[in-house]
Amino acid sequence: MDVPTDGLCLALETSCDETAAAVVAGGCQVLSSVVASQADLHGRYGGVVPELAARHHLEAVLPVVDHALRQAGASWGDLCLVAVTRGPGLPAALLVGVAAAKALAFARGLPLVGVNHLAGHVYAHRLETGEAGERVGALPRGGDGLPRPAVCLVVSGSHTDVCLLPGDGGLHLLGSTVDDAVGEAFDKVARLLGLGYPGGARIDRLAASGDPRAVPFPRTLRPLSGPRGGGGPTPAAGPFAFSFSGLKTAVAQHVAMRVAATAQSGDGRRHHGRREAAPASDAPPGNAGAPALDPAEVADVAASFQAAVVDVLVERTVRAAEEHGVKALLACGGVAANSGLRAALGRAAAERRWGWAVPPLRYCTDNAAMIAAAGWVAHRAGRGDGWDLDADPNLPLEL
Repeated sequence: MDVPTDGLCLALETSCDETAAAVVAGGCQVLSSVVASQADLHGRYGGVVPELAARHHLEAVLPVVDHALRQAGASWGDLCLVAVTRGPGLPAALLVGVAAAKALAFARGLPLVGVNHLAGHVYAHRLETGEAGERVGALPRGGDGLPRPAVCLVVSGSHTDVCLLPGDGGLHLLGSTVDDAVGEAFDKVARLLGLGYPGGARIDRLAASGDPRAVPFPRTLRPLSGPRGGGGPTPAAGPFAFSFSGLKTAVAQHVAMRVAATAQSGDGRRHHGRREAAPASDAPPGNAGAPALDPAEVADVAASFQAAVVDVLVERTVRAAEEHGVKALLACGGVAANSGLRAALGRAAAERRWGWAVPPLRYCTDNAAMIAAAGWVAHRAGRGDGWDLDADPNLPLEL
């Protein structure tokens, strides 16, 4: 293939349980994107084990980089920049990526830039991948290649944020979660239902065969206020904040009640006279945590939980856009791959004749191409890092 030799960025991403590398031209044209997932490794524990994640990053990072270069048809001499996720994320996992990026950049005499992982998710909107995302209406772009002005929902395993992307650049955080992130809630509910890890995709698939109105789970839609952590008011305490802890508790109580009722009735596999859902592909064989409920009821709980989550996310995002006079919605992060959320945000935008966009599925979940996009913009703006670059597990959202 003909490879552009002007402006190739090699990027690394190791913030959690996926080792990723990518080669991206001009901060937007994806030439390669390689992801080595650890989902099977952590699935047996029901969640990510940080030390195991870091060990597997150590084993995988250089082979993944080599694969990304070969897939792009690029050589080290073609590169002009190395970008790497420096935070937020798991401390030991981040350190592996940062150390590898510094070593590679130093050895090859390339400039280095550390990237905010959450900003990377936002910058996934500027990638040209040749793959279909979802889009409604026209979305004008700012000087950094992002659709602006817009309100962006950033949803992942550890973060749930709504932010404003003004037309003149920058980013303003409008609200975030005060307790569980939405991805955490998906994983915890999946464990309650015996579906295993990772939970988000499993619940999404199972919800398609369930009734979203079967269980009236609560929606935390009222404004949340007050200081958090003993400090002054924060965006997380404002009217666009999120809370999923109560919803998670409601699901746990409902499941416990239904398991007790089913055990008391002595009929743990009745099907209520309707279709039987088939979660066999979602629940690991012999999963001791699986509740004693029939498959159809598990599907109904999954669908009802997902509907409650989506209602809250869409309500907050739309209201933020309305109050700031913005007519474009964006979503990014791993939970933006959820089919129910994508459909609901798309409908909300279409009904209001607003613009709407979300990246293709594989650029919603953790990847290095988005880190290259963010790193390229930072590099072009004159930002960069030295050999003292360090990981910051608590790095706040910023562009």
